[in-house]
Amino acid sequence: MAWDFETDPEFQQELNWIDAFVREEVEPLDHVIEHPYDLQDETRNALIKPLQQQVRDRKLWACHLGANLGGPGYGQVKLALMNEILGRSGCAPIVFGCQAPDSGNGEILAHYGTAEQKERFLKPLLENEIVSCFSMTEPQGGADPKVFKTRAELEGDEWVINGEKWFSSNASFASFLIVMAVTEPDETPYRRMSMFVVPSDTPGINILRNVSMRDGKEGTHAYIRYEDVRVPKDAILGGRGQAFEVAQTRLGGGRIHHAMRTMAQVKMSFDMMCERVLSRETQGERLADKQMVQEKIADSWIEIEQYRLLLLRTAWLIDKHQDYMMVRKDIAAVKVAMPQILLNVAGRALTLHGALGVSTEMPFAHQVVDAFFLGLGDGPTEVHKITLAKQILRGYEATDDLFPTRHLLKEQERARKKFGALVGPTDDEI
Repeated sequence: MAWDFETDPEFQQELNWIDAFVREEVEPLDHVIEHPYDLQDETRNALIKPLQQQVRDRKLWACHLGANLGGPGYGQVKLALMNEILGRSGCAPIVFGCQAPDSGNGEILAHYGTAEQKERFLKPLLENEIVSCFSMTEPQGGADPKVFKTRAELEGDEWVINGEKWFSSNASFASFLIVMAVTEPDETPYRRMSMFVVPSDTPGINILRNVSMRDGKEGTHAYIRYEDVRVPKDAILGGRGQAFEVAQTRLGGGRIHHAMRTMAQVKMSFDMMCERVLSRETQGERLADKQMVQEKIADSWIEIEQYRLLLLRTAWLIDKHQDYMMVRKDIAAVKVAMPQILLNVAGRALTLHGALGVSTEMPFAHQVVDAFFLGLGDGPTEVHKITLAKQILRGYEATDDLFPTRHLLKEQERARKKFGALVGPTDDEI
């Protein structure tokens, strides 16, 4: 019987190194680097590249990659434990070579790219010599692919792409974009689209504006108009009409990785909350001694432990089955729980810090907004609840009887048939 809640001592040593390295070397970068994806920023390169080399020397670079792509093939449980640390810093994923959306885009290229595309795009992407963009959602329909309007039409040996995409993160810094477009308009909704790799210097890619989620910080989520963007016929990734299948290749892993990093943010908020209530006095006593504050601490701790167990169990199931579709239900559950726990814990931490908590001098207001973003990104929470419910109900069957299978009168009748004379006659039988 295998049932364990301990980390292997050898890997725990690596986690201890990662924890100290991120705390001492990486977290300070968040306060001096504007955009870790901006490879043209000389300050960014001077500070991040030496740290990336230390990670490589430690053999912790791009740990999400399998051995076939030059990674250690750690699996999702180890990645979960790592990302509980990396998620504390916006710069940490790129220092460790596992940043989104590049990690997911790399998976797509590894599975569906041609040899030439892997050499041109995948190889430098894995080394963080370039960064990329996933251009899927649209302004009129969000993440619902059934209403996408961006079209790609084959003209001779070229695809011509026209349409608009919304919230294409890091497009301004990207060397290429992976674009989803309608190529089979007469097919069923999930067979209408195809996926393309598009170099960012291709004529016709126009960034209308970059949207920001934070006041005072330049936005990085691009609103793009594709106007007669021409790419070669072999720029398609997978076959015609296979965009939804290709997208799922990256989204399964991406969703769980987001959840892992969110765990780090939640724990940071909780730690700050606990320090605050032990340090602050009001109305003649510490905040920590007030029962309503104690309730917030208790509720937060319970929610964190529940979420962490769900997350690690899901990671374990992915490692066990090696098939995201077999763990679809569990990934959906993690995705549903993720924004809510960040909203709950960060919201309580904000409240307990008073006016300071809502200011830009603390991270809580941004975390609260980010919780809503997490509830929208990679599919809205409501969609994942529907997926979860459908997956759960597949394990049950309806009854044709008028009364439920576990109706107590039925249970009593079955019990009496089983035990017979040992229990004696009923009142009706006397």
